[in-house]
Amino acid sequence: MLVAAALCPCPPLLVPEVAAGAAPELDPVRAACVDAVGVLAAARPDRLVVLGPVTDEADVGRYPQGTPGSFRGFGVDLDVTLGAADAQLAANGPQLPPSLAVGAWLLSRTAWADAPLEGLGVAERLPLDHCLPLGRELADSASRVALLVLGDGSARRTVKAPGYFDERAEPFDTAAARALGAADTEALAALDAGLAADLLVSGRSCWQVLAGAAEGAGLRGQLLREEAPYGVGYAVAAWS
Repeated sequence: MLVAAALCPCPPLLVPEVAAGAAPELDPVRAACVDAVGVLAAARPDRLVVLGPVTDEADVGRYPQGTPGSFRGFGVDLDVTLGAADAQLAANGPQLPPSLAVGAWLLSRTAWADAPLEGLGVAERLPLDHCLPLGRELADSASRVALLVLGDGSARRTVKAPGYFDERAEPFDTAAARALGAADTEALAALDAGLAADLLVSGRSCWQVLAGAAEGAGLRGQLLREEAPYGVGYAVAAWS
């Protein structure tokens, strides 16, 4: 059963070493993310699953506890691990995709409980009829399940945004943030996958996996932060 969820954006710029001189601009978002992840530890889960959007998975990629990740591709000599390090995985296993590397970094910034941990790379294009069953499966995988759900809103909020300006971007992000803050699973399930793809929304599939996991859980949500620095929508929320 799902007992808690934290929802955070996942730009590599969230990591101060990657952001370098621009790091202070995201300090409020970082602080909100740490608060959200703290809700997960307080829920004392039996299992934590970190969901992160990916562009190159056929469906869902699984990353066990101890999987290493790195920000070297962003010019920073910084490595992370999903939970406690595992020497065998470090030597021979896969590397975390960028979104899950950000998730691993966030967990390292909090007093995380020693619960079994797994990462899932969820394809950004995963359709709703795959997202909801995956969420239900995760919720049924332990007595007390917590989710760290990563994903950004639209990357088309301004003319300087990565995808340039689209007037539909802000209304989409506003509706998504409202649903995330209210723990409104029906509203999350109703998000338009085609529109999300047009608006370069990376978080849609992970949010809809959460919608499936939270069905009938009776969780309450709180929106901790919403903004769009660099023309990309970021929302931080906690469900408990």
